[in-house]
Amino acid sequence: QVQLVESGGGLVQAGGSLRLSCRTSGRTSMLYDMGWFRQAPGRERERVAAIVGSGTGTAYADSVKGRFTISRDKGKNNVYLQITSLKPEDTAVYYCKSAVVIVATLGEYDQWGQGTQVTVSS
Repeated sequence: QVQLVESGGGLVQAGGSLRLSCRTSGRTSMLYDMGWFRQAPGRERERVAAIVGSGTGTAYADSVKGRFTISRDKGKNNVYLQITSLKPEDTAVYYCKSAVVIVATLGEYDQWGQGTQVTVSS
């Protein structure tokens, strides 16, 4: 079983920065594609950044390009989200997600963390 734990959220003024962390534990025999999502009150959860298992490819939502940077520890399933130039509309719960591959069956499932709150004051 794979577990994800996010940390690093908090209250920050507009224009500030935060670094979110997502630590993976459990049986992880492979490097998984991973991503960061966020969900603001009354809105659907949206993907903001993704990174492939090798770490060589990343992608971002248009709304965060140039301000968010996703990265991962080399050879591990720990990922980070560096957020700069924060805006009040970035306020949301941020979730980490891993696409976990089941080696025995070649099946796959999504494992989510519990989320970390980011609040940006104007």
